[in-house]
Amino acid sequence: MAKREYSYTDLPQKQAVVLLGSILVVALCGIVYELIIGTVSSYLLGNSVYQFSLTIGFFMFAMGVGSYVSRFIEGNLVQAFIWVELILAFVGGMCSISLFMLFPYAPWFYTVGMFSFISTIGFLVGLEIPILTRILSERSTTRQSISDVLSLDYIGALVGSVAFPILLLPSLGLITASFAIGLTNAGVALLNLFWLRDHLDNFNRMLGYVVATIVLLFVLTLSASKITGFAQDHLYFDRIVWRDQSHYQTLVVTNTWKKNDLRLFIDGHLQFAETDEYRYHEALVHPVLSWGEAPESVLVLGGGDGLAIREVLKHPNVNHIDLVDLDPEMTRLGSEFAPLVRLNGGSMGTDILTVYNQDAFLFVKEAPRKYDRIIIDFPDPHNEALSKLYSVEFYAMVSAIMEDDGALVTQSSSPFFAPHSYWTVGLTLEELFPDVVSYNTPIPSFGIWGFHLASKLPGRTLGPLPEGLRSITHDSFAGAQSFTTDLQPRRDLEVNSIFNPTIYEQYNTDLSRI
Repeated sequence: MAKREYSYTDLPQKQAVVLLGSILVVALCGIVYELIIGTVSSYLLGNSVYQFSLTIGFFMFAMGVGSYVSRFIEGNLVQAFIWVELILAFVGGMCSISLFMLFPYAPWFYTVGMFSFISTIGFLVGLEIPILTRILSERSTTRQSISDVLSLDYIGALVGSVAFPILLLPSLGLITASFAIGLTNAGVALLNLFWLRDHLDNFNRMLGYVVATIVLLFVLTLSASKITGFAQDHLYFDRIVWRDQSHYQTLVVTNTWKKNDLRLFIDGHLQFAETDEYRYHEALVHPVLSWGEAPESVLVLGGGDGLAIREVLKHPNVNHIDLVDLDPEMTRLGSEFAPLVRLNGGSMGTDILTVYNQDAFLFVKEAPRKYDRIIIDFPDPHNEALSKLYSVEFYAMVSAIMEDDGALVTQSSSPFFAPHSYWTVGLTLEELFPDVVSYNTPIPSFGIWGFHLASKLPGRTLGPLPEGLRSITHDSFAGAQSFTTDLQPRRDLEVNSIFNPTIYEQYNTDLSRI
């Protein structure tokens, strides 16, 4: 039987336009898959620069391999393109939920899964463009076809990279976005199936495969909320009672079945546990508010859950509190979610509190007033965006909005699990403040946790503490300033700066040693 020859020299203009439009859409899908994998890995493993660098690097490498292999594809290129779209739709659509389900197992298991998805999706994306270029080049010059294909490819990549953080992630979430983009790839396959049906060997069979893929992804998309809940139940040990994907982060609140133990997770990282959060917040708030004269004005950076505000309100002289938290969903949670309102004592509803949902770095730069005390309650510096909030430049701006007798406190991670980054905070503060006090306290949910208190006026001591505190006393605070042999200051450290973010490197190094 003679081998069938496939030619696209007489491809009608309308069909060529469909192929060109497909290039824009598949480029959009490809970049979104890349962003989804990088974001999932950043959420689960931290170190976003490292995760995105690996994802982008291996994705581009796999695309190169796919582009090279495309030269060996012969015969019906239109049908080959539709097959690539179907496989990509299924693999890409399943990548997010699969990675979440792999995470609770051994780290190497997740790593193997992550690189498998990156390599497979990158390889398939690498096949698409050369195949479409070869089809279009038969009806026009190679120069024109390459120009058309690459320009649309770059435009699609731009649209996808902008749409992901602005539209897809906040409105759909990672799992639903993955299914939706997979459905988009399948839609491209369906469109080409009908518009180029004359170029297919077996239209009915291909139609069956395309319809089956679309139905599967459509059902998964409609069931995404249940699937997301199942994945999160698989990820967290306790019962999930509230979840939200904001513009900035994933917020999850859990509770145990047998007792009240409310827990807040941000991007998979535990923020507090009800059973012992008072130990953390008493250590964070009361030493700095009792340091010297009783303060009247307080600025809280972070702490949108209202738990630090609850402790601040135990100081009767305080008559003005400003709270700065980037995420309005976080402060809404602290204000409206009944279990958390119970825990924070309704502190977010006090008349002396003003909430600012904006970047703390920018707020401090243009603060409307000066403060007697400043409480800094940021997450650990596990990415480059957070490292600037532990920099000498940031602390200099904080110092500028403190009264002459002002003082600040900052949570500083664990001197046991992250000793280099903990002592880097102290070293950085010493560049600006004449009096820096380092102290630590055991918190069962986190282990040993550390803080730094910095004051503009040296020589002050701890004044009276509020009555009824459950953890901290004058004696316990004095003991907290003593560090055991294995927690002693590290000497080979550098001041953390925006221009030289050493704390980010130190934190990742510390965690790699655990």
